[in-house]
Amino acid sequence: MSRVLLPGAVLGGRQVTLGVMGGGQLGRMFVHAAQTMGYATAVLDPDATSPAGLVSHHHIQAAYEDPQGLAQLAACSEAITTEFENVPAPALAVLAATRTVSPAAAAVAIAQDRVQEKAHFNRCGVPCALYAVITNAAQLAAVSGDLLPGILKTARMGYDGKGQVRVTSRQALHEAWQSLGGVACVLEKMLPLASECSVIVARGQDGALVNFPVQHNLHRDGILAVTQVIDGLVAPALAAQLVTAACAIAEGLNYVGVLCVEFFVLQDGRWVVNEMAPRPHNSGHYTMDACDQSQFDLQVRTLAGLPLVQPRQHSAAIMLNLLGDLWFRADGKEASPPWDQVLTLPGAHLHLYGKLSARKGRKMGHLNFIAATGTEVRANALHAAAILDIEAF
Repeated sequence: MSRVLLPGAVLGGRQVTLGVMGGGQLGRMFVHAAQTMGYATAVLDPDATSPAGLVSHHHIQAAYEDPQGLAQLAACSEAITTEFENVPAPALAVLAATRTVSPAAAAVAIAQDRVQEKAHFNRCGVPCALYAVITNAAQLAAVSGDLLPGILKTARMGYDGKGQVRVTSRQALHEAWQSLGGVACVLEKMLPLASECSVIVARGQDGALVNFPVQHNLHRDGILAVTQVIDGLVAPALAAQLVTAACAIAEGLNYVGVLCVEFFVLQDGRWVVNEMAPRPHNSGHYTMDACDQSQFDLQVRTLAGLPLVQPRQHSAAIMLNLLGDLWFRADGKEASPPWDQVLTLPGAHLHLYGKLSARKGRKMGHLNFIAATGTEVRANALHAAAILDIEAF
């Protein structure tokens, strides 16, 4: 089901409403973007204090597969999206029976399963690291030694480095598989990495495709720490190849919505695809301040059937991920970071997610820096990192 839902339109005596499955920070930023464009919003999330639920017109407090909750979301929304990849795909299929849903349940289901995901990459002609599927003891025993050392990853429910174990021997592989519960896994050969990059694309209901510039990413402990989008940081030829690959992956899914594809760039200049996320992504948060459209603006446009226009980056940008660790002093007591010092720096844009309590490793917000040049933006971002006691990059 698809149709154009114009901003500010009134249907049945109420504003056109866009719904979102999930109430986390990505949902919150989608809600803000939708409201800015004149839409009402509805959030389904079981948490009474979810960041998106707190700022939405409607918050349906229910589990993601609760039939009554899904019926309520469908009743008050003209179109529905998702803000995290592990929302149950069958729930999206239920909603799609009566409402426009993007991305589609089938695309989300592929992104939720590393085995299906890698098969899709192969079908699209996009290179992956060498890998083996392990679902039983026989497949475990048959793993080629060429894949060691490697990284064992659960096929489902892995994110931010969770559900992953590095292994260097067959014994370690056996022990790691047992430690993960003997569930379906993928063993990937470890590769000599030079850098990590990502590409965010948006594909409309009419098949139109647009993309943001290639993002250069730094992860720490499996969690994205820094994204830099500066002219010349990624070679133009490489950037063109990665954009082409990301677009092929979206086209192969007949995807509608915002999609992030992550890549590993190897020391010998080759590259492989790592994974995809069927939603906006942390590495695209810089678009909120450095581009004429943000990734959340494009999420609204794809869901509402509005035209897609190629976004333009107007400033060099760096994004710092803000984890809950920053809220704890050396003595272990909780305290707000010194934002007054950070906000004296030129080009600083602070985005906090409205979470009521900090925990170490919890994503509490992000800090964007923009400037006319890469040198200037790096200087200011590094100054902020020093103030906040974030490791330099």
